[in-house]
Amino acid sequence: MDVHGTVAGGFEPVRDAFVRNFTALGERGAAVAVYRDGRKVVDLWAGTRDVDGTAPWRRGTAQVVRSATKGVAAAVPLLLHRRGELDLDAPVGEYWPEFKAHGKERVLVRHVLNHRAGLPVLDRPLTPEDVLDPLRGPAAVAAQAPVWEPGTDHGYHALTYGWLLDELVRRVTGGRGAGEWIADEIAGPLGLDLWVGLPAAEEAAGRAGRVGRLEEPEPSANGPRLRPKRAVTEAYGDPDSLTRRAFAAITPFPDQNDPVYRAAALPAANGIATADGLARFYAALIGEVDGVTRSVRLFDPATTELARAEESAGPDRVLVVNTRFGLGYMLHGSASPFLSAGSFGHPGRGGSLGFADPEAGIALGYVTNGFRKTVTADPRAQALVRAVRASLAGSGSDVDGV
Repeated sequence: MDVHGTVAGGFEPVRDAFVRNFTALGERGAAVAVYRDGRKVVDLWAGTRDVDGTAPWRRGTAQVVRSATKGVAAAVPLLLHRRGELDLDAPVGEYWPEFKAHGKERVLVRHVLNHRAGLPVLDRPLTPEDVLDPLRGPAAVAAQAPVWEPGTDHGYHALTYGWLLDELVRRVTGGRGAGEWIADEIAGPLGLDLWVGLPAAEEAAGRAGRVGRLEEPEPSANGPRLRPKRAVTEAYGDPDSLTRRAFAAITPFPDQNDPVYRAAALPAANGIATADGLARFYAALIGEVDGVTRSVRLFDPATTELARAEESAGPDRVLVVNTRFGLGYMLHGSASPFLSAGSFGHPGRGGSLGFADPEAGIALGYVTNGFRKTVTADPRAQALVRAVRASLAGSGSDVDGV
């Protein structure tokens, strides 16, 4: 197994786990990056850029990260709040008057971030063509009646989260969407290979090997054995369940490798990033990271605490398992095991993961082209998390090639 990159002394277990993902869990192409106290201690990549191809994965290969996009997008309203431009306890309709229709007057901004808005589904799903228009998703959510009393319960807003957040950001900023805001004020200053709405120049570079293709590999003897709970299986199989309807808010789901889809800015689902881009982003949420022209810290300590303070916990009406959410971030728990109780971040359906742990000073990013049928705790990502945990007691400072 040809693994490329570097690990700092003491973090060799992460390299070992990364190799096992290929030899035992059916990985085809992937990368992982870990920062500790703002310094990169793991930077590994291996395999092929495309699941069914032969072109090698290279330093800087990026992939669609699905719902790991949500954690990046959540930084936008929290930073706007820190600047005094967005009140988390204000009704959404105060910024977006059309949203008040159909009993949504009491939906607060924080309900959008903690998945308590009661709007995980659309009675009339959008088509792939609809989602290319930045106005249609927000209009559909504004016209939707809640499926539970806002604020009284929580359920994962798998796709509607993006339209809710994006339109809020547009209303507060005078028309600048979340993707543009991220490019200007997060990815740009930090020098991140991370986009919500892939620019044409990067798409052109993608055709030359920059952005890989996300695919579901054929089952293999080395693939992970996933045994979801019966209730989860039944929920996904029931066309009338909130679970099935939440993930069917776009029907049929677009080809994630389509350049037109990748150019759209969908803050819930179509971010594109390198492993380093995700890890570096989370490192900047909990401490200073060297930026393009200066050291950058995105969140001050108070905003970090705001992001990871528990807002929702218990049975999730959409995912049908127990989940925990802060403001825009999943928190450590059985559905999304991170490093420790203080970790916060977001997985992406199919495998990708980004999170930070302030107490340990750790930030991790993992991206893969092998799209598995997992929403939260992907076995490959979890193997890497366990390896980081095992590494912490004895990690050193020297970086060695592998």
